[in-house]
Amino acid sequence: MNDNSSRRRVLESAGLTHPRPEVVTAPLFQSTDRFFFSLDKVQVKYEMLRAHFAEGDTVTASACSHGYSRAEFYLVSAAFDEAGMTGLLDERRGRKGPTKLTVEVQEFLNGLGSCSAVEAAAVLEEQLGVRLHPRSIQRARQR
Repeated sequence: MNDNSSRRRVLESAGLTHPRPEVVTAPLFQSTDRFFFSLDKVQVKYEMLRAHFAEGDTVTASACSHGYSRAEFYLVSAAFDEAGMTGLLDERRGRKGPTKLTVEVQEFLNGLGSCSAVEAAAVLEEQLGVRLHPRSIQRARQR
């Protein structure tokens, strides 16, 4: 088993694999140097930025040779400017947690006792004006 097999497994388990490693044509990733690995999304993004800002490649050429579009280049660049290397990690998409389940709502639900989630949803909407699905209430009670 070679180095890249274990590296591949680690990248896959962390969700850090480049979506299209086969289209990375930058010379660094085509060389025999095993350090440069086209499957390593963070490394490819960093080298894409470096090719433009340090080597002077155009945005289009840099993005294309690293398997990204111009629009993606600008998003990666902005994320890097804002957060440094951690900006090269993809953020989790979607909502970052429940929006209606505030501390106040959670305390209210805890005070209701052992009524069903359907009953709790009705009381919650009637008394606090917050509409929660009964399944959301069930998940909140499991926490």
